[in-house]
Amino acid sequence: MTAFKDNSSTPTASTRGRTWFDALTGDMPRRESPVPSLRIADGEIAGRACRFLVVQADPNNRYPRARRGEVGLLEGWGLAEAIDEVIRTDAGSPVKRALIAVVDVPSQAYGRREEALGIHQALAAAVSAYARARLAGHPVISLLVGKAMSGAFLAHGYQANCIFALADSGVQVHAMGKAAAARVTLRSEEELDRLAADVPPMAYDLDSYASLGLLESLIEVESADAPTAADVERVQAVLTNALHTIEPGDTSLARRLNGRNREASRRVRQLLREQWSA
Repeated sequence: MTAFKDNSSTPTASTRGRTWFDALTGDMPRRESPVPSLRIADGEIAGRACRFLVVQADPNNRYPRARRGEVGLLEGWGLAEAIDEVIRTDAGSPVKRALIAVVDVPSQAYGRREEALGIHQALAAAVSAYARARLAGHPVISLLVGKAMSGAFLAHGYQANCIFALADSGVQVHAMGKAAAARVTLRSEEELDRLAADVPPMAYDLDSYASLGLLESLIEVESADAPTAADVERVQAVLTNALHTIEPGDTSLARRLNGRNREASRRVRQLLREQWSA
């Protein structure tokens, strides 16, 4: 029988997501969550009703591979349920609640149990829920405060109208960690860094990610790990401005094509339109 590694005692689980969730939601009412690793708060930002969601580490998670903040089976289905509730409740409302995803997720949960029980379906359910909420008119905003890696970010945060990130080296966005990428590509981490200088999608720095049109802006803070009152106020101001910027009916992700390193994407779409019309 295969032994599953129990990493519940590993001391490296990030607390950034929980810290920023608590700081931004303050005394907002907490909603009952289907799983302990998913926290939900309902409140208002600048008079606009919103729901905050964060996936956090749960050392007692019944799935050992999802104990350090990874998005696994329970988290995927839990996100989908929490978002679907908002869609159903606001179906007849002319002003839809905003969804704020606080993102600090190191990975999707890797494991035989997860694969056997359909983690692809659980994460797809979360992706679908976020996308359907956006298409239904709910403003969706993602705030990256830590890692936003691989399928975890796809499931929690990537479907947002706007993605913001703290300007901090601890915030990373990529398909996989650098050590893993080095093993897969048979390169050293130093070689990956040199390659990233010419191939922005391979880079780990946020400026390269922003150049792809995927990041709205970086937010300067004094401390990403222990935000000051000024840090919280600055982020709240960014969220408020974003809610005012997202126009009713602005449900597409077309703005992502405006990145300076998306010229080829824009050109391909232009040629496709011309050929289709012809």
